[in-house]
Amino acid sequence: MHPMPTDHTVRTMVGVIAVIAIFAALSIASSVIAPVVCAIFIIALMWPMQSRLQRRMPKLIALAIVIAVIALVFVIFASLVSWAFGWIGRSVIDNAGRFQTLYEGVTAWLESHGVVVAGLWAEHFNIGWLLRTMQGVTARLNTTVTFWLVVLIYVVLGLLEVDDLKRRLLTLENQAAARLLLDGSMAIGEKFRRYMLIRSIMSLATGALVWALAALFGLQLAVEWGIIAFTLNYIPFIGPFVATVFPTLYALAQFESWQSALAIFVCLNIIQFVIGSYVEPRVAGSALAMSPFLVLFSVFLWTYVWGLFGAFIGVPIAIAILTLCAQHPSSRWVADVLGEAKQQQTAGKEG
Repeated sequence: MHPMPTDHTVRTMVGVIAVIAIFAALSIASSVIAPVVCAIFIIALMWPMQSRLQRRMPKLIALAIVIAVIALVFVIFASLVSWAFGWIGRSVIDNAGRFQTLYEGVTAWLESHGVVVAGLWAEHFNIGWLLRTMQGVTARLNTTVTFWLVVLIYVVLGLLEVDDLKRRLLTLENQAAARLLLDGSMAIGEKFRRYMLIRSIMSLATGALVWALAALFGLQLAVEWGIIAFTLNYIPFIGPFVATVFPTLYALAQFESWQSALAIFVCLNIIQFVIGSYVEPRVAGSALAMSPFLVLFSVFLWTYVWGLFGAFIGVPIAIAILTLCAQHPSSRWVADVLGEAKQQQTAGKEG
């Protein structure tokens, strides 16, 4: 006879099943939950501005100014991305002959080593695939516009409700839970703002260095590569990887020399490594310190659940979870293992 499972084993199995069910629900309901999460993140970033403005003017006017600032930031960011990718796309089309030559050379080299590429290309990349891809991109753009419109509505409603929510929490019978939520929310908001400030500074530095490197090597579209590196740096791991691969492939076609492309690839990765692994952790300090495993796991987990938006929001979600765990003695061990618990506790007490 098989031994009966213990209570601890049963609880563990139920916990694992519950976690799997929660993430499955988050993935299925992404169109509903992801905009709410994005709105909460933006509210945490913008609430200090809203709070300061509404002390000096009517609440609705302050809200209108904050929403205008948010819209302006998104328009500028989207315009930069569209401009950079647009110019690079046109350049790729204009230099299609070079890329065709590069493709034929790589194909010949692979086939000489027993890897047949032409058949795979003909099988998977045809006119039907191109049309389906274009339709998918169009549908994705429509979905993105809808997503941000829903986020904007949630942001407006959320900014209007922050004060009322705080008053409701203060009237709860369980004051310990109320204080934990209030202190945790304040600490999370402070860390979100610090995270985005540091990420923006590091992204600007990365973009400037990539532009300088591309200009030094004579790589065409140096400004555009810098802008792409700046924007993609907001997405940990995935963004910097893409920002190094694309210029390398372009350099391979432009210079027709694998040595030059390899030199650019190595230099780009040195920039990403120095800023991402050396400068940024020291600028961020212990308040945002997280296990590299947790950062990588968060990025890929939320990318799987919510796609590109998940790749961006994964680290802030991990920051929020660690901050809340550090607020209570029973869960503080999580912050001890995966974060910088002492700093989090200090931030929570100061809040």
